[in-house]
Amino acid sequence: MKIVLHKAATRGHADHGWLNSWHTFSFAGYHDPERIHFGALRVLNDDTVAPGAGFGKHPHNNMEIVSIPLEGDLEHGDSIGNTAVIKQGDVQAMSAGTGVVHSEKNKNGDKQVKFLQIWVFPNERNVQPQYDQKTFSNAEKQNKLLTVVSPLGTNDGGVQIHQDAWFSLGKLDKGTIVNYRLKKEGNGVYAFLLEGDASINDVVLNRRDGLGISEEGTLNIVANTDAELLLMEVPMT
Repeated sequence: MKIVLHKAATRGHADHGWLNSWHTFSFAGYHDPERIHFGALRVLNDDTVAPGAGFGKHPHNNMEIVSIPLEGDLEHGDSIGNTAVIKQGDVQAMSAGTGVVHSEKNKNGDKQVKFLQIWVFPNERNVQPQYDQKTFSNAEKQNKLLTVVSPLGTNDGGVQIHQDAWFSLGKLDKGTIVNYRLKKEGNGVYAFLLEGDASINDVVLNRRDGLGISEEGTLNIVANTDAELLLMEVPMT
């Protein structure tokens, strides 16, 4: 088993006033040659956007982009005709493929929005851009791991992306033990602890810590307090 532990305070940080962003991996002005990516997982940004502010129209290509709101309402618009508001409980995926222009804005003028911005390298380049969005209840994630992202063409649930990757969300009561068995040989898992304290394969994690595990087929997860976590299973090559 190989592990890489990223404590919350060691992440890159950028405070632009309207945007307060923590970068698990190198991004924009933050560069660490030891933290470029974890397998196909390229970006994990923990973003807070001020009331009424947001990202103007900007382009992407050949990247799978997953957004997971944690608080507030995020308004999305893109060049392939999609307009939507995503909020806590929603998961959004956009395959940029041959190219797409989009914008993301805090819909509300009186409260901030918090969301995870996640980029995954695709397993196929220059695909037709596509958009997917689904809503998941807290009950579906209670004391278990719910698949919220899965590979295109599977029936594993969740929004679909062009990669052999599976994301799972869990809300665990203190003392709960769950196991996660990897779905594809050669994949690894990057765990991001959203809230609380937990142990994964005996490694202790606190709020906003990240843990990458590869060359291991099963994860044993123990909630040391009430905890919320995101697991991202991705190819390592």
